[in-house]
Amino acid sequence: MQPIADRTGLVDLNHLGRSSVIGAAVLELDDGVAIVDPGPSSTAPVLRAGLAGSGIQVSDVRWLLVTHVHLDHAGACGSLVRENPAIRVVVHERGARHMADPSRLVASARRVFGERMDELWGPFLPVPGGNLHIVSDGDPISLGNQGRRLEVAYTPGHAKHHVSYFDAETRIAFVGDAAGARIRDAETILPATPPPDFDPDLIQASVERILEWQPERLFLTHFGLATDVNGHAARHAKKLSDWSQQVRQSLQETDSDQVLAGRFSEWVRADLRDSMDEESVLAYEQGAATDLSWSGLARYWRSQDSPGR
Repeated sequence: MQPIADRTGLVDLNHLGRSSVIGAAVLELDDGVAIVDPGPSSTAPVLRAGLAGSGIQVSDVRWLLVTHVHLDHAGACGSLVRENPAIRVVVHERGARHMADPSRLVASARRVFGERMDELWGPFLPVPGGNLHIVSDGDPISLGNQGRRLEVAYTPGHAKHHVSYFDAETRIAFVGDAAGARIRDAETILPATPPPDFDPDLIQASVERILEWQPERLFLTHFGLATDVNGHAARHAKKLSDWSQQVRQSLQETDSDQVLAGRFSEWVRADLRDSMDEESVLAYEQGAATDLSWSGLARYWRSQDSPGR
C-alpha cells in the first residue's frame, strides 16, 4: 500500500495486470480500516495482498465506502463481507437495492461484456441488507471509535446513485468517476461517459458540488491523486464539452452505431497518442472505458433531441 496522505493509502489493483487503472483508497481508523471503492472481485486477491503488505487483513476492514455500484468500483463488496460479516457497506439510497440483489446489474453488464465478463470483473455477490449503511446528500459518516468523519455529497451524472466523500482531515475528496479519469499523473483527463445514466449537465453540477468543499486533492478511482483541483476541473469540463459536441455531430451521420462508436474511439485514441506512449494510451482506455463513451453521450443526446421532449 502506497501512503498518499496522513493515515491514508492507495492500493493499485493492477486490473488485468495493468497498473494505474483502478485504485482503492484505504483510510486508517483507530479500530481498523475503511476502503473507498474496493474494486471488482477479480482484483480482490491484489487488494488483499496490498493490504497485507501493510499488515492489514480483511478482518481489520470495518467499512467499505462505494461511490457507485458499477462493477469496477463495488464488485468485491459482497465477497469481502462474506469473508468478514462485520463490514458495513456505505452506498447511496438509489444504489442500495443493487448491492442487496445485484442480479439485474450483473445481467445488464453481461449483455455489454459478454464472455469477457468473468475475466474482467469476477462475481458480484450480494451484500446482506443488515450490512448496508445507506446515505444521501449531506449525510456525515463517523468511522471508528474516535470518529474519523467524512462528508457525503450526492454527485450524479456518471450514475444516478453516485456519491462522493470528503475527508476534512486530509482535505481529500474521494470522487469515484464524477471528475473523470487521469492515468499515470498525466495532465490529460478523460470524462467517464458510459450508458445508461450519463448526463453531462449533472456531471458539471456534481463537480461544482465537490468544489464547494474546497478540497486540496481529488482521489480518482481511475487513478490516484489529482493535486491541481481547479485545473483538473477545468480540463475535465473542456474535454467533456469537446466529446459532447463530437458525439452530437456524429448522430447526423447515417452509419450504424457500431461504426460511429468505433470512429469515436479512434478519434479519442489519436488524441491520446499525441501526448503519451502506447502503454499509457491503453491504461487510459481501460480506466475510462472509452469503448463505451460514445454510447453514453449518444443516449443522452437522443433523449434530449427526441420529438415531444
